[in-house]
Amino acid sequence: MNKHSRRDFVKQTSFLAGGIFSAPLIAGATNYHSGAAGTIKIAIVGCGGRGTGATLQALVARPEVTLVAMADAFRDRLDSCYKTLMSEDASDSKGNKVDLKPKIQVPEENKFTGFDAYKKAIALADVVILTTPPGFRPIHFEEAISQGKHVFMEKPVATDPAGVQKVLAAAAIAKEKKLNVVVGLQRHYQNSYRELFKRKDMIGDIVSAQAWWDNDGVWVNKRKYQQTEMEYQMRNWYYFNWLCGDHITEQHIHNIDVINWFKGGYPVKAQGIGGRQVRKGKEYGEIFDHHYVEFHYADGSILNSQCRHIPGTMSKVDELLVGTKGKIFAGAANIVDYKGKVLYQYDTKLENNPYQTEHDELFDAIVKGEYKFADAENGAKSTMTSILGRMATYSGQVIEWDKAINSGLSIQPKVYDWNAAPPTLPNEDGFYPVAVPGKTTY
Repeated sequence: MNKHSRRDFVKQTSFLAGGIFSAPLIAGATNYHSGAAGTIKIAIVGCGGRGTGATLQALVARPEVTLVAMADAFRDRLDSCYKTLMSEDASDSKGNKVDLKPKIQVPEENKFTGFDAYKKAIALADVVILTTPPGFRPIHFEEAISQGKHVFMEKPVATDPAGVQKVLAAAAIAKEKKLNVVVGLQRHYQNSYRELFKRKDMIGDIVSAQAWWDNDGVWVNKRKYQQTEMEYQMRNWYYFNWLCGDHITEQHIHNIDVINWFKGGYPVKAQGIGGRQVRKGKEYGEIFDHHYVEFHYADGSILNSQCRHIPGTMSKVDELLVGTKGKIFAGAANIVDYKGKVLYQYDTKLENNPYQTEHDELFDAIVKGEYKFADAENGAKSTMTSILGRMATYSGQVIEWDKAINSGLSIQPKVYDWNAAPPTLPNEDGFYPVAVPGKTTY
């Protein structure tokens, strides 16, 4: 969902869960936030559309939440985010109007830009919102935990195995410090999915699953005159793996994660097919326009996973779990046996906005001084599942989980600087190297 559709979801949906809480601050929980009079200070790192939406959701989650710092590589993105937040007509999850202006206290000296901006913004906050392109997530998360901050971070949490390992290491430290971490795999916070998960035993043992993220694709930011290669790729980040991880990781992780969640584990190996059939222009960088992966789990069950960015084709974002006694249709929010009888149907009138619930529940725990959320480990392992799929489709080989996650493979640049060379560079005709199954190896 883009910035506007997320915002519309917040405004238009009738929510029966979450909301603004009225519980007082608990004595002895002062280590959970440092602001005056119970203020919870937040900082945003990554001021694009998702960052703007996540900050809005954080600000309306509780009256104590105040934005005090902002960071982005680009000043124009930061300014756009600030302007949107200051002009936003906001409501909490009960439909009550919230005046955001008093909650946005970001003086000029607390607006930071550049590659090292994140450290300065994190230092000023109690809770950090990490919403840059995912290639930066491991170093930003590591810094936030090092500084002792609670975290909301968007998925995916890395783009390569080395980044996944960095997130896992920081997640272990977050647990030791009892820092709450929520990852934007929002199905875990959606009422219908939670109710289906409670009843998953109704279908018996899960023997197979299917997952889809098929649609037309996303935006393109074309090259501008005198841009450095680093700036161009940062502006057009979706099409470069070191920043995005390909759409199997950036988008399809949602569906893959649902299967991991219901299975209670992660695949042991993967193989698949993929390529660039339609989206072949130089403006599309290095990523594929379709992936189809078999993920094999330790119990012998298989997830057949597909994602596609091709206009004019079937559009579907959904999950199906097949058990020995029946099936879970996640999109339809029901459970059906093999005779077609509906065993359970969730009442969609009770559906919440999971994007808002993520923040409602996170900030409620922080205010109460509770340690409740440790999403980073699952976020890292579901991210790794999607990376495993990408490695399988790019190479055409069977990729084993243990070898891949422990490979140390990094696709990040050696230096983060506007004049530095990114990991992937165009040829003299402006085209980027693209993986070729059967030739690309790991």
